[in-house]
Amino acid sequence: MIIRKLQVENFRNLRAVDIQPHAQLNYFHGANGAGKTSVLEALVVLSRGRSFRTTQAAELIGPHEGTFRVFSKVEGTGGQLHRLGLERSGKRWRGRKDGHDLSQLSHLTRSLPLVLMDPDSHLLVSGPPEVRRRYLDWGMFHVEPGFLDSWRSFSKALKQRNAALRNQQAAVLDSLDQVLARHAEDLSGYRDSHCQAISGNILDMLGELNSGLSHISLAYMKGWSADAYGDQLRSNRSRDLERGMTMSGPHRADLGLSCGTIAARAVLSRGEQKVLAAALLLTQAELLVNSGEHPVILLDDLASEFDRAHFDSVLQRALAIGSQVWVTGTRQAELSQPCSVFHVEQGQVREVV
Repeated sequence: MIIRKLQVENFRNLRAVDIQPHAQLNYFHGANGAGKTSVLEALVVLSRGRSFRTTQAAELIGPHEGTFRVFSKVEGTGGQLHRLGLERSGKRWRGRKDGHDLSQLSHLTRSLPLVLMDPDSHLLVSGPPEVRRRYLDWGMFHVEPGFLDSWRSFSKALKQRNAALRNQQAAVLDSLDQVLARHAEDLSGYRDSHCQAISGNILDMLGELNSGLSHISLAYMKGWSADAYGDQLRSNRSRDLERGMTMSGPHRADLGLSCGTIAARAVLSRGEQKVLAAALLLTQAELLVNSGEHPVILLDDLASEFDRAHFDSVLQRALAIGSQVWVTGTRQAELSQPCSVFHVEQGQVREVV
């Protein structure tokens, strides 16, 4: 995947951006608050329909009108070109691909896979389980065609069961539990498979990043203890009815990260957590490449997160994967590879020739 053109209108402080990125490396530099991260954020919003910096869509709309727009022309692995667009005004969004309106934002996500590494990426190690569940689900979404249907079916069945629990409708739980258990097992199988694939490659990636971490292990914790989820639902029914919600299952799953026999978040320094998070994200990107799709890799404020040696190793490994890479920083970096450099100042983006 290569982004050939990016246009942004009225997005945060970016009034009008129109750039043609380099196929391999793009570096955006400027002072804090200039709008560098907003360029990457616009891409993330185009791909995922949501920001990694805020949950409030209103914060993304600039001061010049009540709507923001993001448009890109992307080149797929086979060389085909697609036009992707998203506009948002209040709670209303409109997504388009090749001139056609989209009914679901997931079509944009599949058309523009992104791997994002930002200053909060260490939360992949030290943050709550939902951060790691999203990480696993993103990987499965792009690798396994059936994953999205399984995830949606499980989420729907879970919502129905929780409603029955809240309303004390015990008589309908047998039928609901059968449906929920089936979709839960499918979803858990997808996640466990992805965990095993990452586990088989993470140590090599950590070595290439000069991490010094050699005793990291991964394990998928499915969110329930019984062999079969249906058995777990039956044994927990009284407790679930009492609390009005389903207390175990894939919605409580986690990706266990251990250093030896101890949880990684308990023993690794903040810097080591950042390197481990980088290895997890780049390993996932590499797995996606092996499946036939090259995600665009976004590295936000990388130089402030790593020393020079780790900055170089992360950047070089990202480029070695074969993906287009976008990097931001407060100073112009010394880059030896072919690239495009952009200066960002007060929301204006200008290519440096």
